[in-house]
Amino acid sequence: MNLSPGSSVSPGRRRAGAILALAAGIALAGCGTSTASSGDQPAPTPGEGGVRVLWMGDSIAGAQAPALEAALEAGGAAFRNATSDGGGNVVAGDHPVTAKAAEDTWKTLKENLASFRPTVIAYQITSYDWGTAREQLSAYRRLAGAAEDAGARLVLVSAPPFKIDDFFAPHEKAIRRAPAMAAKAAGAGFLDASELWGNDYAAGKAQRAEDGIHSCQQGSAAFATWFAKKLGGLTGFAPAAPGDWATGPWTGDERFVKLGCG
Repeated sequence: MNLSPGSSVSPGRRRAGAILALAAGIALAGCGTSTASSGDQPAPTPGEGGVRVLWMGDSIAGAQAPALEAALEAGGAAFRNATSDGGGNVVAGDHPVTAKAAEDTWKTLKENLASFRPTVIAYQITSYDWGTAREQLSAYRRLAGAAEDAGARLVLVSAPPFKIDDFFAPHEKAIRRAPAMAAKAAGAGFLDASELWGNDYAAGKAQRAEDGIHSCQQGSAAFATWFAKKLGGLTGFAPAAPGDWATGPWTGDERFVKLGCG
């Protein structure tokens, strides 16, 4: 997000160009083709294609939500952000903070299942899934059961690499073990985001904000592009081209301001 000294192009336009270029690059990766632009076709009404995505997780997932909403709705899916700052976890563990947060998450999920009726429940593993291996597996299987009962597909996504500071250090073992337990619970519904981010939070590929934990606009756009393509493989959803959404109003979301994103 750094601007070249002496540039005559406004920071906003430079940022928009960087986001669009990065998202387009992600779309071109892998199969070597990009999603076709909608061209002169009218924008689809969110949800008319039948895909309704409930997005769950903590504040890391929350920073990805604005771009994800823009990308999925541009493709005709309905989207609801059910992330929670400082919580959002489904694994209670034995810590009072995570136990209370998990209780809130399950309560909110029940409400969202009734009011939103998702066809896809997408849960990004949180930085608070601190339980034992058995507790993690049990929670993810419980989530799979809730999805099945609701007639929805469960997608579990590994978290991006993030800085293990003094707060997270006592729980590092559980944090690093959680993806394996999620994969065991979700099977083909598990998405390993390390193919996008890598495994080193300090590497440029990880696209972390200055705090080493969350993503700024470019990282969120890259994730949304990657996730939409993966969702297409699982559900038949047809992602919109990044040019249709990547430089929209979502880039000015307040959470990016709080993260110090340029």
